[in-house]
Amino acid sequence: MREPLGVPSTPRQRLQRVVVILAAAIVFEYLVLPQIAGARRTVHLLGQVNVAWLAAGLLLEGAAIVSYAELTRTLLPDDTRPSLWTVVRITLSTLGLSHVIPGGTAVGSSMGFRLLTNEGVRGTDAGFVLATEGLGSAIVLNVLLWLGLVVSIPLRGFNPVYLTAAVVGTLLLAAVGAAVLLLTKGEDRLASAVCRIAGHVPLVDGNAVADMLRRVATRLRQIATDDGVLWRAVRWAALNWLLDMASLWVFLAAFGYRTLPDALIISYGLANVLAAIPLTPGGLGVIEAALTASLVGFGATRDVAVLGIVSYRLLNFWLPIPLGAVSYVTLRAGDREPGELRRVAEEAANRGPHEVT
Repeated sequence: MREPLGVPSTPRQRLQRVVVILAAAIVFEYLVLPQIAGARRTVHLLGQVNVAWLAAGLLLEGAAIVSYAELTRTLLPDDTRPSLWTVVRITLSTLGLSHVIPGGTAVGSSMGFRLLTNEGVRGTDAGFVLATEGLGSAIVLNVLLWLGLVVSIPLRGFNPVYLTAAVVGTLLLAAVGAAVLLLTKGEDRLASAVCRIAGHVPLVDGNAVADMLRRVATRLRQIATDDGVLWRAVRWAALNWLLDMASLWVFLAAFGYRTLPDALIISYGLANVLAAIPLTPGGLGVIEAALTASLVGFGATRDVAVLGIVSYRLLNFWLPIPLGAVSYVTLRAGDREPGELRRVAEEAANRGPHEVT
């Protein structure tokens, strides 16, 4: 008898779900609530906000999402590449889901895979894009972070924040480098190991997963040798981060604080690198706490930093949730099955992206 959707099928899955929920509750209690309390104490600053700056921040955030959609399209083959409008809606759908479900990015990737294949993208290409754009964006973010460190240390001297940023960035780059090396140089050994491990996982075809890894490695080598595609992807990934970073700068400026570029890059880069650790959906609480601590360390007043960051996260984190739901509905307008969005979210949460083939 099949277990109802949304209920973990094994004790291990139940334990993982409990651990994730407890971790999210702890982070919310100790990181998110203090930020909300700080915002309430500084509500008097709202009367001084510059509305034009807020509008500019909204436009920059929208442009960042479009840039990420263009990154996705750049990595897709020409013959199955959906329109920009379609990929923007897919991006919003995956973002919205990843911001409300524990395990965030993995769950969003499962939905992204399904939506891309529904638009005619081959499964291998969809899997490759979802894996590659995540790795590539992480590399670009860390390069920006290191550039900020190189510029800032001669100007400001050493700061303890720099050591944290350098260590975290180095570890993430090392992990990404190892993953790329395994995929491009040792995919046969990796595929064999994955096949053996996946063979012990119920409902997972180890051979299918191994074959997909080999196809992804082949596609990765093809793009690495195509300078045109590679540099377009790098530009779109960099533009996505820079526009989102500019949106944060604008929201801080709306409350009267204009941070210097090096401080902005280091604070933003460190917060987003830390958010890669999947403690909460979309780095909720982690990004807010890291940004506040870093910007205050660079000279911002806590009141202004908290209001600017909370305003920025209303667009960056919370707005994609309703927009993602609307985008999903428009993408699946032809489907008449009730509860389709809920079913996809529950399946993705229970199965994970590696089982969607």
